Amino acid sequence: MTDNVPDSTPGFAQDTASVREATDRLLVDVGKLDDEAIGEPSLLPDWTRGHLLAHVARNADALVNLLTWARTGIRTPMYASAEARNADIAEGADRPLAVHLDDLRSSAERFDAAAAALPPARRQYELEMRNGVLERAARLPFRRLTEVELHRIDLGVGYGIEQLPTAFVDAALAFLTGKKFAGHVDVPAVELRTPDGRRWRTGRTEHTGRVTEDTGGVPYLVVSGSPTELVGWLTGRAKGTGLDTRGGPLPALPPL
Repeated sequence: MTDNVPDSTPGFAQDTASVREATDRLLVDVGKLDDEAIGEPSLLPDWTRGHLLAHVARNADALVNLLTWARTGIRTPMYASAEARNADIAEGADRPLAVHLDDLRSSAERFDAAAAALPPARRQYELEMRNGVLERAARLPFRRLTEVELHRIDLGVGYGIEQLPTAFVDAALAFLTGKKFAGHVDVPAVELRTPDGRRWRTGRTEHTGRVTEDTGGVPYLVVSGSPTELVGWLTGRAKGTGLDTRGGPLPALPPL
């Protein structure tokens, strides 16, 4: 590859800018907490807010590793190991609020610098994320944006799925249906529908025997609702009580 190849990933810069904006909003929320609140439970099982914030910071550094891998071609895994990842989160959980804030800011700056340093010609480079998932470098800013937006919800500070930016919701629906759950053996064949007429198909391709509707010759479980409600259900941040499945139960989904 050469660095003078035209940029075929125009969304990279926009996603990187969105990460900065979302991080600023997260920092405002975190700045309203105190040391005692850091030790209180988050909305994620078994994690305090401190665990969650330590994870968000270390995720930024993990994605810096992948951006460095894409830029240099030298294999640089997200984490040294699953054990090291978990240990870093546990070790960083009980720090004072001021230390968490500084860590969040500095790790965000490192991510932003690594994204800026990645030439357009290297953005199609394919890397291996945690758990063996393959991803193009071009998608790493969106991956980071997802971490920041969803974990801001998980802090339990009043930010909910209904406040997610519209552009993020639309991009998340495309990502979750087109990549995350596409062909997933633990997800039934579903067709998501929104009131504006948009549709997304994801999950297994074979018939599941559940409440279905024939959609172009392939039976899918139809789940209808607003884009925000669909993203909330798909990401496990909402129970999907506002979704319509034509009288049938919502299927269980694997965690992100």
